[in-house]
Amino acid sequence: MTNIKKVSELAGVSTATVSRTLKTPSLVNVKTREKVMIAVKQAGYRPNWLASSVKSGKSNSIVVLVPNLVNPFFMRIIEGIENAAQERGYTVLLGDTQGDQQRENEYASMVLSNRADGLIQLDHSFPFSEADAELAEKVPMVSVCERIVDKPYPYIELDNYAAGRAVMNHLISYGHKKFGFIAGQRSSLIFQDRLAGMKSAMAEEGIPFDESYLVGASYDLDTGVSGAKELLAKSEQPTAICCFNDDIAMGALYELTRCGLSVPNDISITGFDNVRVSGYVNPPLTTVDQPAFDMGQRAVNVLIKMIKNEPLARKREILPFQLLERESSGPAKTT
Repeated sequence: MTNIKKVSELAGVSTATVSRTLKTPSLVNVKTREKVMIAVKQAGYRPNWLASSVKSGKSNSIVVLVPNLVNPFFMRIIEGIENAAQERGYTVLLGDTQGDQQRENEYASMVLSNRADGLIQLDHSFPFSEADAELAEKVPMVSVCERIVDKPYPYIELDNYAAGRAVMNHLISYGHKKFGFIAGQRSSLIFQDRLAGMKSAMAEEGIPFDESYLVGASYDLDTGVSGAKELLAKSEQPTAICCFNDDIAMGALYELTRCGLSVPNDISITGFDNVRVSGYVNPPLTTVDQPAFDMGQRAVNVLIKMIKNEPLARKREILPFQLLERESSGPAKTT
């Protein structure tokens, strides 16, 4: 088996430099880092992280809790997490919780038993059991997209309020006044912030918000289908439907098309997240682009600082968004 000495010979550096490059690459200059990584590849070297963890008391692993691995938006975040973790010498352990509290508790407990050094939570729930809550206060943990209410953990998020306003102002500019809304999880702060932003833009234009036109409660395709059915059954159909993620929007688009309606000529649709397929459906989806890959990378960087007990410059990072205006939205239908 190739050892670290062989890598150091190929790279022309000391074994200590090889070790430092693999464990904390940020401490090594770019040229040296490149030489070492080329040598690692040439030698086929695989670091023995398990032996390292026994000596250091660290596992060099992080747990990522994902509420739904099927969701393509989460997969983009995970790509960013994997990329940053690998560069820093950490292994990523994925826990597909499906929103199940017991699953969350089991995965989160890995940090308490030293099987992982830190945790990234992609859902809005506190993942530790009540019995572990006190111990969990000292656990390195970062939230991405969501915030955990009444907990001090740092988080990486979008300005969902501003994004909600941007979506609504876009539709209002096309003359829309009657809106339908297909929501995600109602307890999610993401949902609450996006809706608040939309309501704010409507209020500024004197457009009333009708609670009965807010349907749905889950971030999936089926919610889009059932939500569209419910809105189409109204005595006065909306001229635009705001969907709280792209999966919902694509489900709604499917149902409207199945019913013989034209998007956007009859009804406009907007989504959220800019998953890869959203630009390839017919018509391409107007949506909010989130820097998901960057979110994942930033979460790892913050988490590793916490693991190493380094001070954080801030506990909240708000990343920019972009409203992508595509063909699923257009002028309001006039009667």
